[in-house]
Amino acid sequence: MKKIQMLKEKNLTFKDGCEKYLDNCRQRNLREGTIRHYKQSYTQFYKIIPPEMPLNEFTEKTYTDYVKHLTETLENDISINSYLRDLITTLHFLMREEYISHFKMRAIKVDKRPIETYTEKELTKLLKKPNMKKCSFTEYKNWVMTNFLFSTGVRQRSLQNIKIKDIDFDNKVVYVNFTKNRKPLIIPLNQTMVRILEEYLTYRQHTSTEEYLFCNVFGQKLTKSTSYHMLYEYNKSRGVKTTGIHRFRHTLAKQWIINAP
Repeated sequence: MKKIQMLKEKNLTFKDGCEKYLDNCRQRNLREGTIRHYKQSYTQFYKIIPPEMPLNEFTEKTYTDYVKHLTETLENDISINSYLRDLITTLHFLMREEYISHFKMRAIKVDKRPIETYTEKELTKLLKKPNMKKCSFTEYKNWVMTNFLFSTGVRQRSLQNIKIKDIDFDNKVVYVNFTKNRKPLIIPLNQTMVRILEEYLTYRQHTSTEEYLFCNVFGQKLTKSTSYHMLYEYNKSRGVKTTGIHRFRHTLAKQWIINAP
């Protein structure tokens, strides 16, 4: 007797399959930033893998041909694997849902690169307080933000979502409620950082503790591109060519190890 199975949709295209995975991401309540990342990757996929290709025709050769294309056109192994991870994750979902046949996939091997950190000389330049009589609020805020990043090691998204109310001056901690794994953090603040934040809030001109700690010139929440651009310009003005918010996390970890008893 033939086993009864759920009927699968017919004539699905590769693009349909990608859209189904995005729907799955939304059902699992993944962050919108994660979904946007997949959408950007799919745009690159469609340049090589025809979006209207019947999904049941997607084979191991389709995948290996795409890997070959990436290795021939991109020099950065990390970028190659970033695209491959997104494709592999999507295809695994489609395999589990039995839209395509199972086959093995793997990313390419890459050489591990040393984690870049700020040097002592660069930190001295970046952490030096600006002339309060001459600097703009933006320069001052960027200085405070730089100190905060080096002191706490928070990620960019966490930084953007910290509100004034999340700073607990009595207990000298900051409550980080927006994290990568969605688990809230309580990060201690040293006395220097506490004094910097206390002074900063006298210039922040906020009317409610519900406002974001770091904002644009209009007092609004920072976007990812704005926060990156501000710190890039700040570093440049201080004579530091390298930039990157994640670099502060590595620098903090390095300093912690060096200064550990």
